[in-house]
Amino acid sequence: MQTSRVPAAVDALLAIVRARPALADVSIVDGPASVNLTNRRRIHIGWAPGDEQAVELQQEFNSAGARTRDEAFVITCFAESRGGDKDMAFRRNEVFAMVGEVEQALRGTDAAPTAPTLNGTVLWAELTAGNLSQSTSEGANAGLVFSVSCRARI
Repeated sequence: MQTSRVPAAVDALLAIVRARPALADVSIVDGPASVNLTNRRRIHIGWAPGDEQAVELQQEFNSAGARTRDEAFVITCFAESRGGDKDMAFRRNEVFAMVGEVEQALRGTDAAPTAPTLNGTVLWAELTAGNLSQSTSEGANAGLVFSVSCRARI
């Protein structure tokens, strides 16, 4: 008996984003970064800097009889573009382009009809929020914390 769709949804989101051709040279990371931070373009699924919370979820019975439950959850994600240069506009545009690819990956198409359902793991998923940060420590750095909100039936 499953108690949550969160594990399957996170796995499906990782698979969908990793399969995106436009993100082939971006490190798609499951959770927080490991020691190796050499890739200057990364997307983390289930992690954001300064926040140990990977997913926030809520459940409730969906009708009388208590046979099934509705689950709503938000997967925290983070995209980052770093460079040794001072070109903040380039880094900012790059990080928004990477997140744009994630948003496009969540849209249904003829080739990927189950993308909005994270390959059938949820009823729907969509990119719903973002928070841009910029810094100039060790060159230009732009980061975008974003949320993928999901609804599921368990």
